[in-house]
Amino acid sequence: MYQYGNIIRMKKTLHIDEVLLKEARASTGASTDTEAVRLGLEALVRHASYQRLRALRGSEPLARDVLRRREPAPSKRHAG
Repeated sequence: MYQYGNIIRMKKTLHIDEVLLKEARASTGASTDTEAVRLGLEALVRHASYQRLRALRGSEPLARDVLRRREPAPSKRHAG
């Protein structure tokens, strides 16, 4: 394990299909293999979090709708 400031990084040996990794780099715009893998893992975690949140939809019987607050639109003044 390597520690840089508060960030801990670990080296891992992974067996990844080269064609898949090449496609991932091209589709994400990642400049390195490491960046492509990191972006893919972040997307996977976001997707899993979204699915867990979605599963809760409607599960609280006492929940009430919350009114959305919007900032008032700025008034348009025309120089006359």
